Amino acid sequence: MSTPATSPIDRSAPIFVAGHRGLVGSALVRRLEADGFTQVLTVGREEVDLRDQAAVSAWFDHHRPTYVILAAGTVGGILANSTRPAEFLYDNMMIHGTVVESAYRTGVEKLLYLGSSCIYPRLAHQPITEDELLTGPLEPTNEAYALAKITGIKMCDAYRTQYGCHFVSAMPTNLYGPNDNFDLASSHVLPALVRRFHEAKVAGEGSVTIWGTGTPRREFLHVDDLADACLFLLDRFDEPGPINVGAGKDLPIAELAALVRDVVHPTAEILHDTSKPDGMPRKLLDTSRMEALGWQASIPLREGIEQTYAWFVGSDWAAPAAGTA
Repeated sequence: MSTPATSPIDRSAPIFVAGHRGLVGSALVRRLEADGFTQVLTVGREEVDLRDQAAVSAWFDHHRPTYVILAAGTVGGILANSTRPAEFLYDNMMIHGTVVESAYRTGVEKLLYLGSSCIYPRLAHQPITEDELLTGPLEPTNEAYALAKITGIKMCDAYRTQYGCHFVSAMPTNLYGPNDNFDLASSHVLPALVRRFHEAKVAGEGSVTIWGTGTPRREFLHVDDLADACLFLLDRFDEPGPINVGAGKDLPIAELAALVRDVVHPTAEILHDTSKPDGMPRKLLDTSRMEALGWQASIPLREGIEQTYAWFVGSDWAAPAAGTA
């Protein structure tokens, strides 16, 4: 662990991407391989349950990664967070604990932990700077997930303090892109909108109902931009505490719905179910620290939605709707 962590990491050394099948993990694997990494390590949940310390320890002992990106976890939107808080808290705390401990014990030179912008207080000052962490109550609809993610950040910092580990934490904003989760019972807002508008188009329906008032503002980052930011941080960043990764601008959910509508089903009318919760009123990250380091997002939102929809249409997610046509 004596390697200077702010120098570019070794592209020939083994790097473990935990959670490689998810939205973020799959983008990380694509990015690392495109950048010339020759030993990208992955493991499926059918082989190793990342909540099981003994299993994770055995895997680390055998494979000995030099670097780790911790992108694994149980994730979901407002509905999933509200109805499955125990799973979100337990699964994520255990995954963070087993991987971080094993990384320390086997001498991993650098670990990048990926959190979430939901760690910040519900009424945080906007745009949200990193020092807003733990300054107020969390958003109730995702409190369990946020607590688990905060624990992950503090765990990385504790291992840095006690053992000198080069463990860093990045907090991405709302993500979207290829390989997203489009399950309406557990997805986030953007993929849910893509699927709803697609299914309405296939079924010949003239309207789509979205949750809430449409007034909350959200920021969206294409997952390929995040993957690029992760590699940037592995090469150039080594400080405690979270660092925000975002697009630097947000928009109301109503405008997002209109943008998705324009890409997927331009003639649809948008209706609002105001009996459903809005969630956090606004969640825009202050990305000035990343910008000062020399990194900015590059994929415009409409272009990213078009790419995501093209991927969705060619995936198994679109098959059920297509079958009803």
